[in-house]
Amino acid sequence: MASSTIEVETAADSRHPELTRWVDEVAQLCKPDRVHWCDGSPEEYQAMLRLMILTGTAISLDPAKRPNSVLVRSDPADVARVEDRTFICSRTKEEAGPTNNWEDPATMKHKLSGLFSGGMVGRTMYVVPYSMGPIGSPIAKIGVEITDSAYVVASMHLMSRVGSGVLAALGEDADFVRGLHSVGFPLSPNQPDAAWSCNREHKYICHFPETREIWSYGSGYGGNALLGKKCHALRIASVQARDEGWMAEHMLILKLISPSGQVKYMTGAFPSACGKTNLSMLIPSIPGWKVETIGDDIAWMQFGADGRLYAINPEYGFFGVAPGTGMKSNPNAMLTVTHDSVFTNCAMTLDGDVWWEGMTNEKPAELVDWLRRPWTPDSGRPAAHPNARFTAAAKQCPVIAPEWEDPKGVPIDAILFGGRRAGIVPLVTEAFNWQHGTFLGATVSSETTAAITGRVGQLRRDPMAMLPFCGYHMGDYFAHWLKLGASADTSKLPKIFYVNWFRQDQNHKFLWPGYGENSRVLKWIFERCDGKVHAKETPIGRIPEVADLDTKGLDIKGANVDELLSVDIEGWLAEVPLIQDHFAKFGDRLPKGLQDEVAGLEQRLKATKR
Repeated sequence: MASSTIEVETAADSRHPELTRWVDEVAQLCKPDRVHWCDGSPEEYQAMLRLMILTGTAISLDPAKRPNSVLVRSDPADVARVEDRTFICSRTKEEAGPTNNWEDPATMKHKLSGLFSGGMVGRTMYVVPYSMGPIGSPIAKIGVEITDSAYVVASMHLMSRVGSGVLAALGEDADFVRGLHSVGFPLSPNQPDAAWSCNREHKYICHFPETREIWSYGSGYGGNALLGKKCHALRIASVQARDEGWMAEHMLILKLISPSGQVKYMTGAFPSACGKTNLSMLIPSIPGWKVETIGDDIAWMQFGADGRLYAINPEYGFFGVAPGTGMKSNPNAMLTVTHDSVFTNCAMTLDGDVWWEGMTNEKPAELVDWLRRPWTPDSGRPAAHPNARFTAAAKQCPVIAPEWEDPKGVPIDAILFGGRRAGIVPLVTEAFNWQHGTFLGATVSSETTAAITGRVGQLRRDPMAMLPFCGYHMGDYFAHWLKLGASADTSKLPKIFYVNWFRQDQNHKFLWPGYGENSRVLKWIFERCDGKVHAKETPIGRIPEVADLDTKGLDIKGANVDELLSVDIEGWLAEVPLIQDHFAKFGDRLPKGLQDEVAGLEQRLKATKR
C-alpha cells in the first residue's frame, strides 16, 4: 500500500505559534499525505507497532517469550551511524574544528531542501515533541522531531519523554531544537512500500549549531534517525552547554552504595567496546556493595546552588548493542529486555524469540539470521548484525535508581575516563586536580578490536569518548572543561580517574578479570573521595597501594596486581610524542593548560628515570 491510515489521530495541542508555523512550512515542503501530532500515549505506541507489523517492517515476537516486543530488520545499506555523512554546518569551518566534517550551512540547506521537497509524498508526517530529561527539570531541554518513520516514532517513545506533556511545558514561546528527518523514500500512487525504507544513494545527517537545527535525510537507523539521541543530546547540546555554562557528555551515570548505605554518584566516559553499558548496570562481586543505574550513555551536568556538579540522564530508555550482551556480561540488561522492547537486526529463533552472538554459551541449532536467511552454527557468518540493537524503557531495568528522574539531578562525586589498552595504562589512576583530569580525558585512547574499522591494535584517540559527537571545535571543548573547573569551588569538584580493565600480560591474557570485579576499583575510588585509603604519587597520577585495592576472595596472582598498578616509565616516555601529535591537530585552539600538562608529564617522567 502507498500509505496506511493511523488508527490514533490527535489534534495539534500546540500553543506555540513558531512551532505551528514551522510544522506547516515543513508540510508544504515535504508534501506528506497527512500530518499526525504525537501525544505520547500508550495507544499511539501500540499503533506504531501495528503499523510496522502490517507494512512488513517488524515481526511480532512470541508473546509468551517476549511480551509486547517486535523484531525489526533494516536494509543492509542502513545498519549504523554514517559518520562520513554526518556534518557540523557551523558558520565557518574553523568553528567545526578538525574532528568534524563541515559544510557551509547555506549550501547544505539548499541541497537538503531539494531532497526534502516532496520527500514525504505518500507518507504520514509525524510531529514528535520530546523532552530530553524529566519534563520541567532545570537541566532538561525540549526538541521536536518531524519524521515520516513509524519506527522512529516508536523508538522515540522508548528513548525520550514524548507528547502532550512536552507541548504543555513548551508553552507559547520557549526555545526548542528543531529536528527534521525523512527516510528519503517517497511513494507514488499504488507504489508498494519497502519493508525498510531508506535512500541508498543520499544520506545526510546535518547539524546547524547556531540555529539549533538537525536535518537528517536518507537513513532510518539509530542515531541517524532518532534525533533526540546523539544529534540533539550531544552534538547540539554540547554547543548549548558551551554557550550556557554546563556540560553535555557521552557518559554513563551510576550510583554506588556501600554496605553501610553511604552513596556516591559517578559518571564515566568510555569509547566503543570498553564496557560502558555493562559498568552502568554492574553487579558488584564484593559483598554488601550495590550499583544502581541512573543512565548508560549520556549525562547532562550543571553546577547547583551548593557548588556541586549535578547530572541528569537526558534519555528515557536504552539503545544498546546486543551482540556480546548476555547473563555473564550484563544480566541486568538481559532482564530489562524481557518485555516491551524493540529489537533491530538480531537473529530470530524458530520459536519466535531473538538471539545474538554472546547471548548464550551454546548457539541454537537453527535460526533465521538478520538478513532473513536460514542459519546454523556451521554457516560461517554471524547470525545477528554486529551493530544489532535492543531498545527498551529505562524504567524496566531491575536496578534503575529510584531517583533517576529527579529533576535537579544527582550530585557527582567522581568522573571516570577509560580506554582499551593492553599495556602502559594502569588499572586505575587518580588525577592530581581538575586540569590534570581534563588532560587524562583529552588523551583517552583505545587499541582497535576486530569490531572496529581499521587495523587491529591500532591506537585511536577518542577524547572524553566525544570524538564523533562534539558539535564544535574540540580545542574549544577542552577549554570549556578547564573554564568550568577554574570557576568552581575546587573542594566541591568531582575527583577524576582513568581506568583500564584491559591490560594484558606477555601472553596476551587479561591481567584483570573485569565484569563484577570492577567493583573493587569502584570501591577504591569511592573511598578515595572520602580520603579513607592511600594512593602513591607517580609521574602520571595517583595509583592505589596494593594493600588498598580490595582483592579479598579474588583469584588473582600478586604479580598480576603489581603489574596492573605499575607505571612503565619508558613506555610513558614513548607515549608523550604520541600525545603531542594528537594535540597538534587542534593548533592554536589547544588550551595552554593542556600544553602545560604534556610538558609536566614529560618532566616528571624524566626526573623519575634519573
